[in-house]
Amino acid sequence: MDWKSKRIRTILEAALAEDKAAHDVTTALTIDPGLRASGTIVAKQPCIISGLGCIPVFLDIFGKMSTSPVGRFEVISHPEIFDGVKVKKGQTIAVIRHNAAAILSCERVILNLMQRMSGIATLTNDFVKAVSGTKTKVLDTRKTIPGLRALDKYAVSCGGGVNHRLDLQDGILIKNNHISLGGGLPAALEHALKGRKTGQIVQVEVRTQNELEQAIAGGAESILLDNMTPSQVKKAVKQIRAAAPKISIEASGNMNLKTVRKYALTGVDFISVGALTHSATAADLSMRITADIY
Repeated sequence: MDWKSKRIRTILEAALAEDKAAHDVTTALTIDPGLRASGTIVAKQPCIISGLGCIPVFLDIFGKMSTSPVGRFEVISHPEIFDGVKVKKGQTIAVIRHNAAAILSCERVILNLMQRMSGIATLTNDFVKAVSGTKTKVLDTRKTIPGLRALDKYAVSCGGGVNHRLDLQDGILIKNNHISLGGGLPAALEHALKGRKTGQIVQVEVRTQNELEQAIAGGAESILLDNMTPSQVKKAVKQIRAAAPKISIEASGNMNLKTVRKYALTGVDFISVGALTHSATAADLSMRITADIY
């Protein structure tokens, strides 16, 4: 993750502006503007960490937004603590040494983002562990918070998952609505294969045996088996492998931690899980702030 990129910085700027962090009236009225402090971020549950890089960027942005000089800052973390690492309950993740008012004004946006990202990374890791020992990889989807997709998908990678399409330009996936509006599966697939750019893989989502046969016959290069039972997926995998061994096979549809291994054991290459980003529970992190003289 390039935390210094314009795209990511714009997202973090918007978060601070939304919270009006530079106009924190409570802090302005109660805290000595010259007070220095240490803010210690602590894990209140076991989790996979994601989002550490946002801390210095948030603080740098705040310094430029603030009407009062806040001085230098320092973010310290143990060499063994970085994005993708599992931490224990009570473990220190990072220590911020900065102007006390700056820490207080940035505290909530830092925690909000890190809690969401760490929650996504942790849930992803649970799915990855659930399919361990198989060849199946866990994919994310485009079911992300609008505007936060880059961060959501980075968090998935921190948990050991694999990113699917970043956006609609990133790949060709013919779904049921394309099929119904494009004159049927054979027609939609034919147009996609003819019009695609070099290197673009054409994937087709199928829900029935008839659609599966049409996708294979039409030359689909990747097939997404949607909302099928494990037994149906296993049968479809066998049929696809016999007809075209090089086709990549993905399964999707209401995947959860109780069922995902059953699907992985069918022999699919990928399992996509929308819940990684649309239903992950935020990790429980907190920040303890104490006056610091140094």
